Amino acid sequence: MTDQKLLQYAQRHTAAPDALLTELERETNLKTLYPRMLAGAYLGKFLEMISRMIRPRYILEIGTFTGYSTICLSKGLADDGKMVTLEVNPEFAAIAAGYFSRAGIADRVEIRIGDALAIIPELHDNFDLVYIDAAKEQYTGYYERAYHKVRPGGFILADNVLWDGKVIDPAALNEKETNGIVRFNEHVAGDKRVERILLAIRDGLMLIRKI
Repeated sequence: MTDQKLLQYAQRHTAAPDALLTELERETNLKTLYPRMLAGAYLGKFLEMISRMIRPRYILEIGTFTGYSTICLSKGLADDGKMVTLEVNPEFAAIAAGYFSRAGIADRVEIRIGDALAIIPELHDNFDLVYIDAAKEQYTGYYERAYHKVRPGGFILADNVLWDGKVIDPAALNEKETNGIVRFNEHVAGDKRVERILLAIRDGLMLIRKI
């Protein structure tokens, strides 16, 4: 949503990712059909900074993909912190697991493979930070299940909430993913249990605080 020249300027003035993340991005581009799903350097650094500010003890990630955002979020974990990341595709999870080992976080990150809507209710209920970046048509379902697992004062982040500008394009509302994002945005906007801000970062990021 940001002018490309301004985005490039912002990226040039943002700390570069480490060598491992750069390698992971390259492998994702080579081995997956939709590498655009990767968080990438700019959003990844933002996620890392948010995590470092919160210093969460428990993080839940809904949508691992190849693990880029997982690694970024893990950098802010408290010393005794743990992270659970959910991925429906075992091939993506296998790539991620290899990089978690190389990043030295394999003992702090648990990968669960399967449908997040079914897995979330089984988890403990004391997460400090939740990051949603999975099937867009299911965002509201992920949010509602995750909400009850977040401590009061905890945070939920949701990616792609501007969906390449389609959220304000009436012609795109028949697309299931666009419709899912629009329904999620409206649902959160009307939720009196939380505070929220929609940030025009990359493809849009909703930052939500549970009251």
